[in-house]
Amino acid sequence: MVMKYLDPKADLTFKKIFGNHPKRLISLLNALLPLSDEEQIRKIKYLPTELVPQLEGGKNTIVDVLCTDVRGRKFCVEMQMEWSDAFQQRVLFNASKLYVSQAKKGGKYSELQPVYSLNLVNDIFTHDTPDFIHNYRIVHDKDSNKVIEGLHFTFIELPKFTPHSIADKRMMVLWLRFLTEINSNTKEIPADLLNDPEIGKAVEDLEVSGFTDAELRAYDKFWDSVSVERTLLDDRYQKGMEEGMEKGRAEGKHEANTETAQRLLAMGISAEQVAKATQLSLEIIKNLSNS
Repeated sequence: MVMKYLDPKADLTFKKIFGNHPKRLISLLNALLPLSDEEQIRKIKYLPTELVPQLEGGKNTIVDVLCTDVRGRKFCVEMQMEWSDAFQQRVLFNASKLYVSQAKKGGKYSELQPVYSLNLVNDIFTHDTPDFIHNYRIVHDKDSNKVIEGLHFTFIELPKFTPHSIADKRMMVLWLRFLTEINSNTKEIPADLLNDPEIGKAVEDLEVSGFTDAELRAYDKFWDSVSVERTLLDDRYQKGMEEGMEKGRAEGKHEANTETAQRLLAMGISAEQVAKATQLSLEIIKNLSNS
Protein backbone atom coordinates (compact mmCIF):
# COMPACT_ATOMS: atom_id res chain seq x y z
CA MET A 1 0.00 0.00 0.00
CA VAL A 2 1.48 3.35 -1.12
CA MET A 3 1.29 6.17 1.40
CA LYS A 4 -0.53 9.33 0.38
CA TYR A 5 -0.08 11.38 3.56
CA LEU A 6 2.42 11.49 6.40
CA ASP A 7 1.50 11.67 10.07
CA PRO A 8 1.59 15.28 11.36
CA LYS A 9 2.86 14.17 14.79
CA ALA A 10 6.31 13.16 13.50
CA ASP A 11 9.16 15.56 14.24
CA LEU A 12 9.78 16.34 10.55
CA THR A 13 6.15 16.97 9.62
CA PHE A 14 5.18 18.87 12.76
CA LYS A 15 7.95 21.40 12.28
CA LYS A 16 7.20 21.70 8.57
CA ILE A 17 3.51 22.39 9.26
CA PHE A 18 3.87 24.86 12.12
CA GLY A 19 7.48 26.10 11.99
CA ASN A 20 7.13 28.61 9.16
CA HIS A 21 3.44 29.42 8.77
CA PRO A 22 2.36 32.24 11.13
CA LYS A 23 -1.38 32.21 10.38
CA ARG A 24 -1.51 28.45 10.84
CA LEU A 25 0.34 28.56 14.15
CA ILE A 26 -1.85 31.42 15.37
CA SER A 27 -4.94 29.35 14.55
CA LEU A 28 -3.57 26.37 16.49
CA LEU A 29 -2.57 28.43 19.54
CA ASN A 30 -5.85 30.34 19.72
CA ALA A 31 -7.75 27.05 19.42
CA LEU A 32 -5.87 25.05 22.04
CA LEU A 33 -4.73 27.57 24.66
CA PRO A 34 -7.13 28.89 27.33
CA LEU A 35 -7.17 32.44 25.97
CA SER A 36 -10.07 34.82 26.41
CA ASP A 37 -11.35 36.92 23.51
CA GLU A 38 -9.17 39.82 24.67
CA GLU A 39 -6.12 37.55 24.90
CA GLN A 40 -6.39 36.10 21.39
CA ILE A 41 -3.16 36.16 19.38
CA ARG A 42 -3.24 38.48 16.34
CA LYS A 43 0.28 38.50 14.99
CA ILE A 44 3.46 36.55 15.77
CA LYS A 45 7.14 36.48 14.98
CA TYR A 46 9.09 33.24 15.03
CA LEU A 47 12.05 32.93 17.39
CA PRO A 48 15.07 30.59 17.27
CA THR A 49 14.11 27.23 18.74
CA GLU A 50 17.43 26.78 20.54
CA LEU A 51 17.23 28.30 24.00
CA VAL A 52 20.71 29.50 24.88
CA PRO A 53 21.46 30.14 28.58
CA GLN A 54 22.32 33.66 29.67
CA LEU A 55 25.12 32.43 31.92
CA GLU A 56 28.14 30.55 30.61
CA GLY A 57 27.98 26.85 31.37
CA GLY A 58 24.18 26.76 31.44
CA LYS A 59 22.14 24.15 29.64
CA ASN A 60 21.10 24.60 25.99
CA THR A 61 17.71 23.18 25.03
CA ILE A 62 15.77 22.98 21.76
CA VAL A 63 12.01 23.24 21.38
CA ASP A 64 9.84 22.37 18.37
CA VAL A 65 8.28 25.78 17.71
CA LEU A 66 8.78 29.11 19.47
CA CYS A 67 7.29 32.52 18.76
CA THR A 68 6.36 35.87 20.29
CA ASP A 69 3.38 38.12 19.62
CA VAL A 70 3.01 41.89 19.38
CA ARG A 71 2.49 42.12 23.15
CA GLY A 72 5.77 40.35 23.82
CA ARG A 73 4.17 37.15 25.09
CA LYS A 74 6.13 33.97 24.36
CA PHE A 75 4.55 30.78 23.01
CA CYS A 76 6.43 27.49 23.13
CA VAL A 77 4.97 24.43 21.35
CA GLU A 78 6.18 20.87 21.83
CA MET A 79 5.03 17.61 20.20
CA GLN A 80 5.97 14.64 22.39
CA MET A 81 5.39 10.99 21.50
CA GLU A 82 6.01 9.45 24.95
CA TRP A 83 5.23 10.87 28.36
CA SER A 84 7.89 10.92 31.05
CA ASP A 85 8.62 12.86 34.22
CA ALA A 86 11.78 14.10 32.52
CA PHE A 87 9.70 15.68 29.75
CA GLN A 88 7.53 17.45 32.32
CA GLN A 89 10.62 18.84 34.02
CA ARG A 90 12.04 19.97 30.67
CA VAL A 91 8.80 21.83 29.91
CA LEU A 92 9.04 23.66 33.23
CA PHE A 93 12.72 24.40 32.66
CA ASN A 94 12.16 25.82 29.15
CA ALA A 95 9.21 28.00 30.14
CA SER A 96 11.10 29.37 33.13
CA LYS A 97 14.10 30.10 30.95
CA LEU A 98 11.91 31.99 28.46
CA TYR A 99 10.40 34.06 31.25
CA VAL A 100 13.74 34.90 32.88
CA SER A 101 15.40 35.69 29.53
CA GLN A 102 13.16 38.75 29.14
CA ALA A 103 14.81 40.50 32.09
CA LYS A 104 17.18 43.23 30.98
CA LYS A 105 19.75 44.92 33.16
CA GLY A 106 18.05 47.93 34.75
CA GLY A 107 14.64 46.86 33.47
CA LYS A 108 11.43 46.55 35.48
CA TYR A 109 9.99 43.20 36.52
CA SER A 110 6.55 44.58 35.68
CA GLU A 111 7.56 44.59 32.01
CA LEU A 112 7.96 40.80 31.90
CA GLN A 113 5.36 39.19 29.65
CA PRO A 114 3.65 35.80 30.15
CA VAL A 115 4.99 32.56 28.71
CA TYR A 116 2.56 29.96 27.35
CA SER A 117 3.75 26.38 26.98
CA LEU A 118 1.59 24.14 24.74
CA ASN A 119 2.50 20.46 24.93
CA LEU A 120 0.84 17.89 22.67
CA VAL A 121 1.49 14.39 23.99
CA ASN A 122 0.70 11.26 21.98
CA ASP A 123 0.42 9.27 25.18
CA ILE A 124 -1.85 8.92 28.21
CA PHE A 125 -0.30 10.04 31.49
CA THR A 126 -3.35 10.64 33.73
CA HIS A 127 -5.39 7.48 34.15
CA ASP A 128 -7.71 8.74 36.89
CA THR A 129 -9.71 11.16 34.72
CA PRO A 130 -11.24 11.22 31.22
CA ASP A 131 -10.09 14.84 30.81
CA PHE A 132 -7.46 15.16 28.12
CA ILE A 133 -6.67 18.88 28.38
CA HIS A 134 -4.76 19.96 31.48
CA ASN A 135 -4.12 23.66 32.09
CA TYR A 136 -1.80 24.80 34.87
CA ARG A 137 -1.07 28.20 36.41
CA ILE A 138 0.53 29.33 39.64
CA VAL A 139 -2.40 29.57 42.04
CA HIS A 140 -2.95 29.99 45.77
CA ASP A 141 -3.24 26.62 47.50
CA LYS A 142 -6.56 27.56 49.15
CA ASP A 143 -8.05 30.04 46.68
CA SER A 144 -7.56 29.24 42.97
CA ASN A 145 -8.87 32.71 42.06
CA LYS A 146 -5.64 34.17 43.40
CA VAL A 147 -3.14 33.75 40.57
CA ILE A 148 0.49 34.72 40.05
CA GLU A 149 0.63 35.52 36.35
CA GLY A 150 3.64 34.65 34.22
CA LEU A 151 3.76 30.94 33.47
CA HIS A 152 0.96 29.00 31.77
CA PHE A 153 1.16 25.31 30.88
CA THR A 154 -1.19 23.27 28.70
CA PHE A 155 -0.78 19.51 28.29
CA ILE A 156 -3.03 17.61 25.87
CA GLU A 157 -3.30 13.81 25.88
CA LEU A 158 -4.04 13.15 22.20
CA PRO A 159 -5.10 9.47 22.54
CA LYS A 160 -7.95 10.49 24.86
CA PHE A 161 -9.44 12.97 22.41
CA THR A 162 -12.70 12.20 20.60
CA PRO A 163 -14.60 14.68 18.40
CA HIS A 164 -17.61 14.47 20.73
CA SER A 165 -15.63 15.31 23.87
CA ILE A 166 -15.81 19.06 23.20
CA ALA A 167 -19.15 20.72 22.54
CA ASP A 168 -18.55 24.34 21.65
CA LYS A 169 -14.96 24.83 20.49
CA ARG A 170 -15.05 24.12 16.75
CA MET A 171 -11.44 25.05 15.91
CA MET A 172 -10.10 23.05 18.85
CA VAL A 173 -11.96 19.99 17.56
CA LEU A 174 -10.72 20.52 13.98
CA TRP A 175 -7.06 20.91 14.95
CA LEU A 176 -7.15 17.91 17.28
CA ARG A 177 -8.84 15.85 14.56
CA PHE A 178 -6.08 16.94 12.18
CA LEU A 179 -3.43 15.74 14.64
CA THR A 180 -5.13 12.46 15.54
CA GLU A 181 -6.95 11.27 12.41
CA ILE A 182 -4.34 11.75 9.68
CA ASN A 183 -1.56 9.19 9.35
CA SER A 184 0.20 6.97 6.83
CA ASN A 185 -2.98 4.92 6.30
CA THR A 186 -5.17 7.90 5.43
CA LYS A 187 -6.52 7.98 1.86
CA GLU A 188 -9.27 10.58 2.05
CA ILE A 189 -9.39 13.72 4.19
CA PRO A 190 -12.76 14.72 5.72
CA ALA A 191 -14.30 17.72 4.02
CA ASP A 192 -14.66 19.79 7.20
CA LEU A 193 -10.88 19.67 7.68
CA LEU A 194 -10.19 20.69 4.09
CA ASN A 195 -12.73 23.52 4.27
CA ASP A 196 -10.78 25.39 6.93
CA PRO A 197 -8.16 27.49 5.08
CA GLU A 198 -5.22 26.88 7.43
CA ILE A 199 -5.95 23.21 8.11
CA GLY A 200 -6.52 22.61 4.40
CA LYS A 201 -3.06 24.03 3.63
CA ALA A 202 -1.56 21.96 6.43
CA VAL A 203 -3.08 18.83 4.88
CA GLU A 204 -1.44 19.70 1.56
CA ASP A 205 1.92 19.91 3.35
CA LEU A 206 1.43 16.31 4.52
CA GLU A 207 1.20 14.86 1.03
CA VAL A 208 4.02 12.41 0.43
CA SER A 209 4.75 13.90 -2.98
CA GLY A 210 5.96 17.09 -1.29
CA PHE A 211 8.82 15.37 0.54
CA THR A 212 12.28 14.46 -0.74
CA ASP A 213 13.68 10.93 -0.49
CA ALA A 214 16.00 12.09 2.28
CA GLU A 215 13.06 13.54 4.23
CA LEU A 216 11.07 10.33 3.83
CA ARG A 217 14.02 8.33 5.15
CA ALA A 218 14.24 10.69 8.15
CA TYR A 219 10.48 10.25 8.67
CA ASP A 220 10.81 6.45 8.70
CA LYS A 221 13.82 6.67 11.02
CA PHE A 222 11.79 8.81 13.44
CA TRP A 223 9.04 6.19 13.72
CA ASP A 224 11.63 3.44 14.11
CA SER A 225 13.12 5.30 17.07
CA VAL A 226 9.63 5.79 18.55
CA SER A 227 8.99 2.06 18.24
CA VAL A 228 12.29 1.23 19.94
CA GLU A 229 11.57 3.69 22.76
CA ARG A 230 8.11 2.24 23.33
CA THR A 231 9.53 -1.28 23.40
CA LEU A 232 12.09 -0.25 26.01
CA LEU A 233 9.41 1.47 28.09
CA ASP A 234 7.16 -1.59 27.86
CA ASP A 235 10.05 -3.85 28.88
CA ARG A 236 10.87 -1.65 31.87
CA TYR A 237 7.21 -1.53 32.84
CA GLN A 238 6.88 -5.31 32.61
CA LYS A 239 10.08 -5.82 34.59
CA GLY A 240 8.85 -3.40 37.25
CA MET A 241 5.52 -5.22 37.47
CA GLU A 242 7.24 -8.59 37.84
CA GLU A 243 9.62 -7.27 40.49
CA GLY A 244 6.69 -5.69 42.34
CA MET A 245 4.71 -8.94 42.26
CA GLU A 246 7.72 -10.92 43.42
CA LYS A 247 8.31 -8.46 46.24
CA GLY A 248 4.65 -8.68 47.17
CA ARG A 249 4.79 -12.47 47.28
CA ALA A 250 7.95 -12.34 49.39
CA GLU A 251 6.41 -9.83 51.78
CA GLY A 252 3.24 -11.89 51.99
CA LYS A 253 5.22 -15.01 52.74
CA HIS A 254 7.27 -13.17 55.37
CA GLU A 255 4.09 -11.84 57.01
CA ALA A 256 2.53 -15.31 57.07
CA ASN A 257 5.69 -16.83 58.57
CA THR A 258 5.78 -14.08 61.18
CA GLU A 259 2.20 -14.84 62.25
CA THR A 260 3.03 -18.55 62.43
CA ALA A 261 6.11 -17.81 64.52
CA GLN A 262 4.09 -15.73 66.96
CA ARG A 263 1.59 -18.56 67.43
CA LEU A 264 4.36 -21.13 67.97
CA LEU A 265 6.09 -18.90 70.48
CA ALA A 266 2.80 -18.47 72.32
CA MET A 267 2.59 -22.26 72.56
CA GLY A 268 5.93 -22.32 74.39
CA ILE A 269 8.07 -23.69 71.54
CA SER A 270 11.71 -22.59 71.68
CA ALA A 271 13.01 -19.80 69.51
CA GLU A 272 15.45 -22.17 67.76
CA GLN A 273 12.67 -24.59 66.80
CA VAL A 274 10.42 -21.77 65.60
CA ALA A 275 13.23 -20.33 63.45
CA LYS A 276 13.78 -23.73 61.86
CA ALA A 277 10.05 -24.27 61.23
CA THR A 278 9.37 -20.82 59.72
CA GLN A 279 12.75 -20.22 58.00
CA LEU A 280 12.97 -16.84 59.74
CA SER A 281 16.23 -15.78 61.31
CA LEU A 282 16.81 -16.48 64.98
CA GLU A 283 17.23 -12.74 65.54
CA ILE A 284 13.75 -12.07 64.19
CA ILE A 285 12.26 -14.83 66.34
CA LYS A 286 13.94 -13.44 69.45
CA ASN A 287 12.62 -9.97 68.68
CA LEU A 288 9.12 -11.43 68.33
CA SER A 289 9.39 -13.22 71.62
CA ASN A 290 10.45 -10.01 73.35
CA SER A 291 7.71 -7.89 71.80
